[in-house]
Amino acid sequence: MKSKLILLFSLLTICTVAFSQEKKSDKISKHNMSVTDKGLIKVTIMYPYSEGKTFNMEYYETKHMPMVAGYLGANLVKYTIEKGVPNGIPNQPLPYMAIGAFYVKSLSEYQAAIAPNLDAIRADFANYTNVIPVLMVSEVVQ
Repeated sequence: MKSKLILLFSLLTICTVAFSQEKKSDKISKHNMSVTDKGLIKVTIMYPYSEGKTFNMEYYETKHMPMVAGYLGANLVKYTIEKGVPNGIPNQPLPYMAIGAFYVKSLSEYQAAIAPNLDAIRADFANYTNVIPVLMVSEVVQ
């Protein structure tokens, strides 16, 4: 499992290269003049469902995500947590048990904050899940 986690976080590092040119956050929407997330970097952590896998949502909400958010400091704009629910298609399991997302201003600042804390983040996985998460790094365009 340790080698899979190392591979997973290596993939995150590779993904960040693709987003090395960051846009400044455009906080005002042209359509409704409200605050938006456009231009932010979104780091999404998805926990796929499969038989026999577990996920402790209470721990994730109250311990893990706040711990990681604390490492991100002022770069963090917000974070979200989603709980998977059955999608209504008969005989189809839900695709993800949970999805967490961090919205940050700067990818390079995110990387700098996570790197020295990676061991603590990885070690905490065992406290809430036996799933290897899937990561996606993206830029919010609307």
